[in-house]
Amino acid sequence: MTASLLKIGELASRTGSSVETIRYYEQQNLLPQPPRSAGNYRLYGDAHVKRLQFIRHCRSLDMTLDEIRALLDFRDHPQQDCTGVNALLDHHIGHVAHRIEELRALQIQLEELRSRCRGTQTAEACGILQGLEDVETGEPKNLGSHAGGCH
Repeated sequence: MTASLLKIGELASRTGSSVETIRYYEQQNLLPQPPRSAGNYRLYGDAHVKRLQFIRHCRSLDMTLDEIRALLDFRDHPQQDCTGVNALLDHHIGHVAHRIEELRALQIQLEELRSRCRGTQTAEACGILQGLEDVETGEPKNLGSHAGGCH
């Protein structure tokens, strides 16, 4: 540890994370448990800051916690061959490509739905609402998960 130790709120502020997220990453064993002060405060050092920034960068790339965990294992064992890192990233790229296809199909479906209502009219006559009712009674298209990062 370095001489500059941070409490959890300071770590959150420095990394743009929430306190809840930091605690969650600790529970998920992505971020190591920090030592505690005599007053039982968590005390984080530079290694925690760097690791949390790494995790946040991975999350910004829509990586799952399992993918991040695997990358952290490589990072923690720098003598390992990086073939697994390449394979993980190739798999993630494939997932992103698939998600883009799903989003394009979603865009087409939404544009078609939007085209059903061009003017101002009552909600009862709204083509969009009628189209949504038609989908409910018919078989909706499966466009995958709408929640990002769910893979």
